[in-house]
Amino acid sequence: MSASSSVEKPIDKTVVVDGIDSDSLDNIAQPNVPLADLEKQSWNWFTIRTLITSGTGFFTDAYDVFIINLIAPMLGYIYFKDNNNLIPPGTEGMLKGMASFGTLVGQLVFGYLGDAYGRQKIYGLELMIIILGTFCCAMVGSNAKGATVIEYLTFWRFILGIGIGGDYPMSATVTSEWASADRRGQLMSIIFSMQGIGNMMASVMTLIVLACFKNSIIADVDNLDYVWRVCVGVGCIPAISTIYLRLTMPESPRYAMDVQNDAEKAQRSVAQATSNEVKDTNVSDADVAAQRAVVADTKAKRNHNRDFIEYFSRWENLKVLIGTSSTWFLLDIAFYGISLNQSYVLNVMGFVGDGTVYNYLWRTTLGNLTVSLLGFVPGYWFTVFLIEKMGRKRIQFMGFGMLTILFIILSAAFEQLKKIVPLFVAIFTLAQFFFNFGPNTTTFVVPGEVFPTRVRATAHGISAASGKLGAILATFAFNKLVEIGGAPGEHAFLPKLLGIFAGIMALGFLCTFLIPETKGMTLEEIENRGIKTASQEAA
Repeated sequence: MSASSSVEKPIDKTVVVDGIDSDSLDNIAQPNVPLADLEKQSWNWFTIRTLITSGTGFFTDAYDVFIINLIAPMLGYIYFKDNNNLIPPGTEGMLKGMASFGTLVGQLVFGYLGDAYGRQKIYGLELMIIILGTFCCAMVGSNAKGATVIEYLTFWRFILGIGIGGDYPMSATVTSEWASADRRGQLMSIIFSMQGIGNMMASVMTLIVLACFKNSIIADVDNLDYVWRVCVGVGCIPAISTIYLRLTMPESPRYAMDVQNDAEKAQRSVAQATSNEVKDTNVSDADVAAQRAVVADTKAKRNHNRDFIEYFSRWENLKVLIGTSSTWFLLDIAFYGISLNQSYVLNVMGFVGDGTVYNYLWRTTLGNLTVSLLGFVPGYWFTVFLIEKMGRKRIQFMGFGMLTILFIILSAAFEQLKKIVPLFVAIFTLAQFFFNFGPNTTTFVVPGEVFPTRVRATAHGISAASGKLGAILATFAFNKLVEIGGAPGEHAFLPKLLGIFAGIMALGFLCTFLIPETKGMTLEEIENRGIKTASQEAA
């Protein structure tokens, strides 16, 4: 009887608290024995497997996105000799930006699919697309005039972007739903920090391949055609090495319980994660039979679109989605806006070669690696170690606040700071640091926690797509603003643009008030809080 009540009672409680039909809410936040066992787990092999499975995807995502910045100059030297060895600005913009369009599509599509069909059925498909896109990018045919190469590369980067976009909601929800409350933020931050490692390794790999081909490049610049293909193709390796792990990942026990109403599947998943026998979950045959009866009823009635509209028709829930989406959107405008102007910053820092093709490529790549090591990567790991102590909102407030101050300083004293290179580098490095020990990480973590299981992937996909919309805006609008008032390449408007970024970061600070704190709470407790708020509003 005790085991039976542990499953049945929360379902009844949901009806009483909400005053809404249970088939409409589909058992939001039902506490149960399998999930209680999951909350008790600490670090074990399954935790490590989850980190490897999801983290490798984000490593690959960052590597594939960032590598284009390093190989673009090579493409200019090979295919655009008649244009001063430079890819035309419009063509280069599409080449670099098309992946962002694909990412936006992937975030929305895979977020929806992950909720509608389950994590297990969808997880791994996005990695297959990444592998296909990366391989085809590396293998596009050569053409003397360059048009065919760039056009096909642009197309395959769009396909690659779809896979990268799909990885955001899928890896976020999978990691969140398998984690215990005391480790969830840390695990999700570790997954996201792999972007920093991927970014760094793109530079490291480019330096290695350049060194291997040094004599060949000096003898004939066209040998760069081998260099960029190797650099791109290497991105397939980590993805291929973990595709099996994704395809064999069991269904999230929270999705099995909260959406599929399948206690038997949930207990099998938890047993696999905790290395327990299935019987240790204490769910009786009667409980399983009762749950199967519910499945037969709810599967016929379930409609993911209806669930989504119903949940977000309440202001208290919609407000949170607005908060997660707006903060990610505002963050990415500045984050990508700074990244687009990093070459100018590297010149100020002195990372310029002596005029030869090899030295130019070497010094530029070394400069990007230096920026990653100084501020980019450390910021991620400060978040990893402190997120469960400080909380998500506190880190996000701090990050947006510090970025506002740093951008004001850079904007107001830009010309003076350029003359004091160490100080300029220090402030720029601090900005990179507080992006990642701040909203760049928390905007990924929070949407994976604050929404119910039945809409979690969709809501995370919408939040992430909002961020990517900000990145697209930065790529195609702010990139043109920076040249106002001066000759091409002078970045005459950059000081004023930094002032605009300061205002955008201040808006991000204000929008952070819309999101709740989730530190130390189970996903069920977070969902219950949402139910109570909705009930009070209805009353």
